[in-house]
Amino acid sequence: MARMIEELEDETGAVIKYRRHANGRGLVAPTARVAESAYIEPTAYVEAEARVGLDAYVGAGSWVDRGATVGDRTFVGANVHIGAGSVVGSNAKIGSNAKIGANAMIGNGARIERDAQLEPGTVLAGREGVHARDALRAVPRQARRAA
Repeated sequence: MARMIEELEDETGAVIKYRRHANGRGLVAPTARVAESAYIEPTAYVEAEARVGLDAYVGAGSWVDRGATVGDRTFVGANVHIGAGSVVGSNAKIGSNAKIGANAMIGNGARIERDAQLEPGTVLAGREGVHARDALRAVPRQARRAA
């Protein structure tokens, strides 16, 4: 049986603990929130305070940095870095080897080409015309039905 907790040492010598996500076996920091239905490849990392939404896919070798958010049904290709504090909206697609700078905002339905590099603080409207921050403020469907 594989270990559920992994301990890794960072460049400063500090030991960081990760747990293996049940769906895909990717490494998830204890303070990160990852939906059970999300698929995290075994060599992908989700750092502390990060969030990954429902049915999202995080590819091999990808890194969701500290405090970043990946929306529902978003596809993150292989070897992608989503910078600290960035927000990627729902139904977005990020191609392999893309680098998203810190505090970037990527809207719902946006498409990022493979090998793309977005500067820190970039704001990119999605195909649905709604920025990611606005999407996060929206009332979830379940809450709308209950009202």
